[in-house]
Amino acid sequence: MKNILFSNVKDFRYERKFYVDGLAGGEIEVALRHHPEAFGRIYHPRIVNNIYFDSVNMQHYFDNLGGVDRRIKVRVRWYGDTFGRVEAPTLELKVKHNMHVGKLLYPLKPFTLDGGFTINIMRNIFKQSTLNDALKAHLMELGFSLLNSYSRDYFLSADRRFRITVDTDMEAYRLSPHNNSFLHKTKDRINTILELKYNMPDDDRASVVTEHLPFRITRSSKYVDGIAKVSNLA
Repeated sequence: MKNILFSNVKDFRYERKFYVDGLAGGEIEVALRHHPEAFGRIYHPRIVNNIYFDSVNMQHYFDNLGGVDRRIKVRVRWYGDTFGRVEAPTLELKVKHNMHVGKLLYPLKPFTLDGGFTINIMRNIFKQSTLNDALKAHLMELGFSLLNSYSRDYFLSADRRFRITVDTDMEAYRLSPHNNSFLHKTKDRINTILELKYNMPDDDRASVVTEHLPFRITRSSKYVDGIAKVSNLA
């Protein structure tokens, strides 16, 4: 399945992640605005929510933890309120080959995230969606691995070639395949993750952009970090 997914992705881009230490949101925006690329805000902040899926042996998690050069993440993403009626979820298959990142996106039918939410509900959503048979079969083999959410700000360079997202207020929840109270969760109100995203033809200028970012580059993965944190919950 991994090889099929990689062959189906048409457009890859670069993503570079940075750990932001000791700066508040307003200070980060000032630093981006005064960057030589003159980054400006392009959207209002919004909440990003993800349900991640993994195999029984957590292969996707361990591939990402170990930095395997060809790896995938399977998640359902939506924006806005985390709980309640989810009107516009999207299945995202995120594939990564070293620094190259691509996505396959599939719209899904609405569902409700509450105490009665189960893996069987999600599998029925997959069955009812416009997905090829091979992908449906693969999804039926996966289970819940994590629910997370965070607040995201969006910035774009003046020439529109480089995009930056800034993620704060990260929360992670342990998900059970049968009934969920969402009481097993962690909150991170301190750390901030900044991601620089750009198309492959612009890689020759990326070093100029990054050298003017006063932040520490990191391999941080919100998925890997979230799994580690909820695994330590009683």
